[in-house]
Amino acid sequence: MATIVLGSQFGDEGKGKLVDILCASSHICARAAGGNNAGHTIVADGITYDFHILPSGLVNPKCLNLIGTGVVVHIPSFFKELEDLKQKGLNTEGRILISDRAHVVFDLHQLIDGLEEQELGKGAIGTPNQLVQVTLAHGFQKRYGDFLQYDVEQEIARFDDYRTALQPFVVDAVPLISSAQGSAEINILVEGANALMLDVDYGTYPCVTSSNTGIGGVFTGLALNPFKIKEIIGVVKSYTTRVGAGPLPTEQLNENGEKLQSIGWLDLVIVKYSTAINHYTALNLTKLDIMDDFPEIQIATAYQLDGQVLDFFPADLQKLERAEVLYTTLSGWQKPTTGAKSYYDLPKNARAYVEFIEKFVGVKVRYIGTGPAREDMIMRS
Repeated sequence: MATIVLGSQFGDEGKGKLVDILCASSHICARAAGGNNAGHTIVADGITYDFHILPSGLVNPKCLNLIGTGVVVHIPSFFKELEDLKQKGLNTEGRILISDRAHVVFDLHQLIDGLEEQELGKGAIGTPNQLVQVTLAHGFQKRYGDFLQYDVEQEIARFDDYRTALQPFVVDAVPLISSAQGSAEINILVEGANALMLDVDYGTYPCVTSSNTGIGGVFTGLALNPFKIKEIIGVVKSYTTRVGAGPLPTEQLNENGEKLQSIGWLDLVIVKYSTAINHYTALNLTKLDIMDDFPEIQIATAYQLDGQVLDFFPADLQKLERAEVLYTTLSGWQKPTTGAKSYYDLPKNARAYVEFIEKFVGVKVRYIGTGPAREDMIMRS
């Protein structure tokens, strides 16, 4: 059976800690989409590990890790990340595999991505075919001239070495996943990258990534059997931030915003929209401790445009920009939540905050993060 962990907002919700906890009972940890532009940070035994292209299940010495078909792989970053983990004493030998159907990203694509972000705010991905690469390089050189500092022959030569070095890691992921899902004894953990609001179809287009970051990308990226899913967990930060440029309806530019690092109150319109797409069976509310000092806490529960209440998150960003956010105000708790071990260790008003979220979204908050450490997680049945 498979458990899927997905970001429900704009990224940086704190998915890594839950994945780290769940990996302890998982046999396979898999990435389904995205590339090394995503990432999780895990602190284990006092050591901080940064994962980007690699699944963070590598922290569990008994867990096999898979970079799935839907992931775009920058080979130099893959090997560098492996070396960084080795330098921190983490043995990954025999525990990391790459789908033989995954796409490869060249240095060329990353350079062009940077130039196009300056020009258009869009990115590009590609394939490892040499003829295609040379054609791309020549075309982009004509377009960008001296702004593109790139040697196509040099990168092709490096891939001659990578081709040999990659062989031990490459696997046909389709029978691997099929066999694992066919066993009642094997637990698969899917580690989502980015978040739903950065999804190319359901996010705030064009301020999105180039892949499907929601549940759809999991199925296409790993060929999972949708009838053998145990749980889909949406990770929700207790306040709203955004990775990259784009709209943030609840952004606070006043004193509260400075307190919240110039970000925003929790937007439950977004979380409910995300739930309708990803079909969460449980939520992980993270960083509750950040809210400890506020005497009052606002939660976005609706948008209003031209006197009409919008019944859902709008696809039109011009409408979103003009919309007024409607808030519900709750009393804060102004007591520390860090270190709370059980739900009823939380202050009454903190529990009211959690229960308001549950009622509005219609999904139980089963995990509550109350600090940065691995053990700072309340689990509810």
